[in-house]
Amino acid sequence: MSLDTPVAVVTGAGRGIGAAIARRLAKGGFHVISVDLDADSAQRVAQEIGGTAATVDITDASAVAEFSSSLPRVDALVNNAGIFPPAPIATVDPAQFRKVMDVNVVGALIMTQALIPQLSSAPDAAIVNIASIAAKAVTPGTAAYSPSKAAVVSLTKLCAVELAEHGIRVNAVAPGGVLTEGTSSVSADQERESRFNALVPAGRRALPEDIADAVPFFIGSDSRYVTGQVLYVDGGLTEATINFLRAAQNG
Repeated sequence: MSLDTPVAVVTGAGRGIGAAIARRLAKGGFHVISVDLDADSAQRVAQEIGGTAATVDITDASAVAEFSSSLPRVDALVNNAGIFPPAPIATVDPAQFRKVMDVNVVGALIMTQALIPQLSSAPDAAIVNIASIAAKAVTPGTAAYSPSKAAVVSLTKLCAVELAEHGIRVNAVAPGGVLTEGTSSVSADQERESRFNALVPAGRRALPEDIADAVPFFIGSDSRYVTGQVLYVDGGLTEATINFLRAAQNG
């Protein structure tokens, strides 16, 4: 890792959206540090893109601090790691609810805090948090997921205001339905998937690359005057209420 090359840290980079973001940033000239709890996945992506792998539990402040101390330079942080175990709100185990909040929200906070020193020294530092359309269109049956992503949006806005004095911009990308390893079982029913795609204005479920391609704008100089914003990359899904109402009326 050369000190002349901009460095991007991507959490949850072992698969899905995180891996796609790591590939996209590497293509854009960043040395990418692929952070994941799964060491093999992190290493596989790092080898593919010529980056560095790091096995870190982002909910462990001590582990993150040790990781941060090994990095002389960080220009961008992408807080992507997240979990979404299914559970109805009426019966969800509070321990599971806390775990989701720890990974999806507290983990992003811990990573942000730990990398402030390096980001403050970067010429054009930026943080991108990966939120979700679930932040404004709640997803029944996922218990803590929607509240956690709403918290990510709020955290993004708060960090944007408070970290501005450090020269750090903070924005969020909010995906809609995305085809990843974690959602593949949902898309396996082709008839159901066709019905879903027909209701999405863009005509299809997103690929991880669709989300990844939105990230470079927020960490590049073209967005130098943009902070505290949320970009919904959802093919128009959250604005398609009428489509769903018509589908319901037509049976």
